[in-house]
Amino acid sequence: MTTRNIKKIVVQWFLLFSITALSSVATAIEVGDSLIIDHLETIDGQVLTRESLKDKYLVVQVWATWCPYCHRQNLNLIELANRTKGKPLEIIALSVDRNPALLPPYALKHGLNFPVAMMTPALNKAIGKRRGVPELYVVDPTGKVVQKDWGEMIDLDVYDLADYVK
Repeated sequence: MTTRNIKKIVVQWFLLFSITALSSVATAIEVGDSLIIDHLETIDGQVLTRESLKDKYLVVQVWATWCPYCHRQNLNLIELANRTKGKPLEIIALSVDRNPALLPPYALKHGLNFPVAMMTPALNKAIGKRRGVPELYVVDPTGKVVQKDWGEMIDLDVYDLADYVK
């Protein structure tokens, strides 16, 4: 084998590797993208469908029971749920915990007053690569992401989410 043939093979291998690596990189959902929830079963057996969420703003939080920032943000989301009761806003908490059995005791102990579910493969694919938890998305009634935040939001920033339904 000549040096030229070896170089050609190395270049071809590098190009193939680069294309494969780049095509497998998950991109995160951003403002302006769509996030549609077709069917989601919560930890208490409630089923959220596209129809049941129609005409509502969604506040979708990706979180974990072991995350102290998520815990503090959940306290603010509880207050947001209280402030927006009866308005077209639905808070949905999607847990990335590995053990779904951790969710019901956590929700009960901390008084979560909004739907809590495990992250599904379909939503994980739709949301894409996350920076960490908590991560929060506001989705308008058409399914368009209108706000994205990652990391703990301070209480006033969470309460300002009520402005979407004023």
